[in-house]
Amino acid sequence: MEQLRNFGIVPFSRGALTSLLQAYNSPNDKISSLIANGDIIPLKKGLYVVSERYRSEKLIMEVLANQIYGPSYVSLDSALSYYGIIPEKVNVVTSVTVKRSRKFENQTGNFTYFSASKNYIGIGVVSESSDGVHSFLIASPEKALCDKIIFTRNLRLASVKSVAEFLNDDLRADFSETGVFDFSVIERCIELGIKKRELSLLLKYLIKNY
Repeated sequence: MEQLRNFGIVPFSRGALTSLLQAYNSPNDKISSLIANGDIIPLKKGLYVVSERYRSEKLIMEVLANQIYGPSYVSLDSALSYYGIIPEKVNVVTSVTVKRSRKFENQTGNFTYFSASKNYIGIGVVSESSDGVHSFLIASPEKALCDKIIFTRNLRLASVKSVAEFLNDDLRADFSETGVFDFSVIERCIELGIKKRELSLLLKYLIKNY
């Protein structure tokens, strides 16, 4: 079904797909057939992408993450890896959302969402594009570090030294390509009072070393 190529790598809704299938007597049966044949891949109920046979580009996981559950932005290890701050290639796309925490698994990958307040989610989020065409929301490097500290369970940082050990030993963080830090992002996160001590120590460490 060559019309599927029109979707490219962008996720599309069941409604958009149904509009494409108006010539069929039973669009719902056709959708089931497209899924069974592997022509389209369900991301979640009512949201799909086309399979490799109908696109020439690789899927952009950050774009998928934004679309699967939102409003949300990519963060934590996924953002740190995107910026080259941590060396590991991540297996789960991690995001922060104003909605309740959720996890999604589909044929494209695994997606995890952490819940935060609207006041917090509005800090330090930027729009990026890895291919110059398709954009997505992602945490700035500073916000990604804050998110990593806030949403890492049982993480307690009691000194600047412990922050250094967390960044250098646990994360193996490399900030050589990060550029100039926007410390105001961390300051605004501190003002909201979530892990205030830990974020204050992070800020102190970064100001001293970068």
